Amino acid sequence: MRFRWGLLLVLLIIGAAGLSIWRGWVSIPPQWNPWAPLDVKTEPNLLTRYKLMRLRDDPQLCDQALSSSGLRVSHQADSPDAACPLTNTLRVQGGEAALSSSFLASCSLAVAFALFERHALQPAAQAAYGQAVKRVDHLGSFACRNVYNRENGRRSQHATADALDISGFRLADGRFISVLRDWPKDNQDARFLRQVRDGACDMFSVVLSPDYNAAHRNHFHVDVGPWWRCR
Repeated sequence: MRFRWGLLLVLLIIGAAGLSIWRGWVSIPPQWNPWAPLDVKTEPNLLTRYKLMRLRDDPQLCDQALSSSGLRVSHQADSPDAACPLTNTLRVQGGEAALSSSFLASCSLAVAFALFERHALQPAAQAAYGQAVKRVDHLGSFACRNVYNRENGRRSQHATADALDISGFRLADGRFISVLRDWPKDNQDARFLRQVRDGACDMFSVVLSPDYNAAHRNHFHVDVGPWWRCR
């Protein structure tokens, strides 16, 4: 009985604190306010994934996050009647680094990619090579298919433009770091790729590398779906 009353008291305190923050009665830094818009320039924290989820069905909140992202994007028409319907979808054309080609992305994926580039990829490149990544190479994002292209089974996160497959990085001096070629090595390039993979796990829900299975030997799969995994 004493435990139940203690638990109820804790829940009431948490609820009162949440209401106070939501109403603006208590002031806290925006990055720790779950109702404050996501600012890409701010270091990711425990609330980042929640704020990314809020972007999915709120185009206005999406545009607000993108305004601080540095990404060049264009809005795409919704396709509600397609086999794999898309809503609130963007075409990402590049950020600080160029892209091997533009790609379709849900708002959550686009903003997660901007966070990844700013807070994981570019810092890792500066630490390893003392220079920036100038181009990100990828194998695509949207594909209306099931997981592993199976005839039956659940839809892939690619089918909702919530996933991107990244294959390598071009440095400012022209060097190309390839997931397929460089991941198996024991050198600076391999260590850089592992640092990038680990950093991506702070922004994306799922990050799969060559360590996961042979199907990912040539790329990092990153997505903003409902599951969490970093491998």
